[in-house]
Amino acid sequence: MMPDPPKPLPNYDQQRLAASRTRMANERTLLTYVRTSLALMAFGLALLQFHPERGGRLGYSALAAAGATMLVGWLRYRTRRRDIENCRVPG
Repeated sequence: MMPDPPKPLPNYDQQRLAASRTRMANERTLLTYVRTSLALMAFGLALLQFHPERGGRLGYSALAAAGATMLVGWLRYRTRRRDIENCRVPG
């Protein structure tokens, strides 16, 4: 009796495409954080420019929130990128 022929390796094209989509979604999420941060920064600077005496505290708070938003977005992006790379499919 002859042994069975070796089975072909499974095709990982779908997994590679899914990993690419996941990477692109992660990048889009980072860009959303950047966009939100820029909007907060513009709001804070506009308040400081047009109402320095009344909008000072709120303007500086918006600038601080912009920095915090950017930091959180970058940290989340880095963490998710590492997670995605650790789940790499052999091929």
